[in-house]
Amino acid sequence: MEPFSINTLVMCFAGGIVGGAIGGLFSFIICGLMVMAGCLVMMASGSDFMLLQVGLGPIFGPHVGGFASGVAASTYAAAVSKNHPGGAAKDILSSLMGTSWDVLLVGGLTALAGHFLLQLFAMIPVVNKTDMIALSVVATALLARLLFQKEMPWGNSKSIKDFGYLKTDDHKISWIPWMLPLPKMVLYGFGAGVLSAAMAAQAKAAMDPMVAAGVISAAGAFVVPLIMGWAAAAISLIALQLGTGAIQQVPVWHCQAILSALAYLYFGNILIAGMVGACAALLQELMARMFWNHGSNHVDPPAAAIAVGTLMLNLIK
Repeated sequence: MEPFSINTLVMCFAGGIVGGAIGGLFSFIICGLMVMAGCLVMMASGSDFMLLQVGLGPIFGPHVGGFASGVAASTYAAAVSKNHPGGAAKDILSSLMGTSWDVLLVGGLTALAGHFLLQLFAMIPVVNKTDMIALSVVATALLARLLFQKEMPWGNSKSIKDFGYLKTDDHKISWIPWMLPLPKMVLYGFGAGVLSAAMAAQAKAAMDPMVAAGVISAAGAFVVPLIMGWAAAAISLIALQLGTGAIQQVPVWHCQAILSALAYLYFGNILIAGMVGACAALLQELMARMFWNHGSNHVDPPAAAIAVGTLMLNLIK
C-alpha cells in the first residue's frame, strides 16, 4: 500500500473512527487478534497483508485505529465535549459510541496523525531505530493531553508536588497496582520474557526455510517471531476489558513480550531474553510513573517502554 494514497488515507481515517467508537483497550484487543491472525496466515505460507497492512499497518494498527484513536477520543470526550461515559479520560475501557460525532471525528483524525508521524519518524536518524509504531502511540497521546487538557507530558503539577514525581502514594495512583511490588513484577517479567522468546525461537525455526524457498516475505518472517508474544499478551487483556474484581487483574505484558523476543532474535539466548523481560517490566513501571500516574489522560506505559527499550537494544546490538 502506498502510504499517502487516497485509498490508504481514507482507510486509515475510517479505522480511526471505528477505534474511537469502540474505545482504546477493546480496539487494541481487536488489533491483537488481527496480528495473531496475520502471524498464523504467514506460518501457513500465506500473505503478509493481514499482519503488516492491517494489524500493524494503516488499516488498524496500534498507532491508528487499533489503540491510539480510542485514547485521543477518550481524552477529547472527557476534556472538551464533556460526554465521556466514565467521566475520566484515563478510562479507555468504555465504548464511546454513545458520545457524539465530534468524538468519533477525533478518532479518525488521530489515526491520520499517527500514520503521518510514523512516516516522519522513519526519516529521522536514531529515532528510526526505535519502535516507531510505539513512539507514534505515545506521541499522539501526549499531543491529545496538550491540546485537550492543556497539560504537559509529565502530568499535573499539583499531583507531582503532593506525592512526588516517581512516588505512587502507596500504590494509590499506580497504573496497574496489582503488578506491584517490584520483586513480583520482575519475576513475572522474566517468565513472560522467556515465554515470548520461546515462541520467537520456534516461529523463526519454522519460517526460515520458507524464506529461503521464497514462499514468504523476509520482512514478514522477521515480524512474526517478534510479535507473536505481543499479540498473545494483547489478546489476554480481554479479561481486563470484560472482567471484574480479581478476574480483571491480569498482567499487562506485551512490552515484556516484544522486547524479549527482539532480544532473542538479536542474541539467540533464551536466558538473556528473560533478563530483558525482567528489565522491561521495570522500564514499563518507570514510564507509568513518569507519564501516567500524574496525568489526566492515558499515555501508554507499555508503548513508552517499548519505544525506549527497542532503541536501547538496537544501539547495543
